Amino acid sequence: MAEITCWAISFCYNEKNIFTPYSSYYTPRKVKAFTSDGTSGAIQVRGGLDTGGETPENWLATLQETGEKMKAIYFDGGTSLREVDDPRPAPGEALIAVNTAGVCRTDIEITQGYMDFRGVLGHEFVGTVLECESQPELIGKRIVGEINIAPDSGDDLQRRHAPGRSTLGIAGKDGCFAEKITLPAENLHIVPNEVDNVSAVFVEPLAAALEILEQVHIRPGDSVVVVGDGKLGLLVARVLVLTGCGLTLVGKHPRKLAIARAYGAETLTLEQLKDRKFDVAVDCAGSPSGLQTALSLLQAMGTLVLKTTTAVPPDFHTAQLVIDEITVVGSRCGPFPPALRLLAEGLVDVAPLVEETYPLDEGVEALEHAARPGSLKVLIDIA
Repeated sequence: MAEITCWAISFCYNEKNIFTPYSSYYTPRKVKAFTSDGTSGAIQVRGGLDTGGETPENWLATLQETGEKMKAIYFDGGTSLREVDDPRPAPGEALIAVNTAGVCRTDIEITQGYMDFRGVLGHEFVGTVLECESQPELIGKRIVGEINIAPDSGDDLQRRHAPGRSTLGIAGKDGCFAEKITLPAENLHIVPNEVDNVSAVFVEPLAAALEILEQVHIRPGDSVVVVGDGKLGLLVARVLVLTGCGLTLVGKHPRKLAIARAYGAETLTLEQLKDRKFDVAVDCAGSPSGLQTALSLLQAMGTLVLKTTTAVPPDFHTAQLVIDEITVVGSRCGPFPPALRLLAEGLVDVAPLVEETYPLDEGVEALEHAARPGSLKVLIDIA
């Protein structure tokens, strides 16, 4: 049995609160059995841990009761509004009151089995710092937060790929569809006064769109196609238009295509593409078929950028990658400072992307709305 001191993790399987100083950094994905005398407990875990492969059979934990409850949207095979214990910040973490959160396609995929996650959903948010011992100057500040958590791993890029990392609302860390969350202070970015809460919710996906430019040199003369007219596809289109490239967005929803045109992109349906080929193709389709579609639009020696993650793997043949010598780039999270700067300077207008806002008490309905085909951004108002 390995002993751990307790701080702020909860396992839904047994409805008990288990706390670790690493704030879910070493969190069992599944609990097999749990016994407790009220102050300590024995846990048996099934499967692996978020520790790069380490798999102890049993853990001994000290239990602490926070004494207070909060509302949250919880997924444990089904999605529900429930009361959970208030989180408590570990050393180096901040306690944050969530103001507004955004529903992402990844949240929908999680409810369909992606990442085998159980806990509070959500990773796009803006909030206000309530407590932060390590950086008290943050208290009262309006912030957004990077979602990858790996203590002592350095900058955001290192945290994204650190072995054993947890990810807010996605892997090993309760998310932001709740009244309060905790995150390391090093993950937080102060929101400029020019950026309102609705715009600030888009910092995380806008940063993900900007990551493409960190990875691929897109020149003004390049032809680029974005496959998928969802929220991320539209943000990617807006960011790439700023490079001066010839940007085409492929979609099927007239009102979304109108937004892309207002952003400065050419828009087409798949049927209208005919035999056109592009230097760069970005898969933002949000479906397993998007990868093959994007690949089919590339000319030889082109670059394929993958943004889609789905619970169902794609049915995909790699022969064309080899024959046409295609460069494949996986692209995930991105830099927050330039995203905040673009919003503050008014270079990216996200208002047209917002379709509906729900209160936290109707968070389940918000997720159902966001899952509808053709929907735009759905927000959850929590403050």
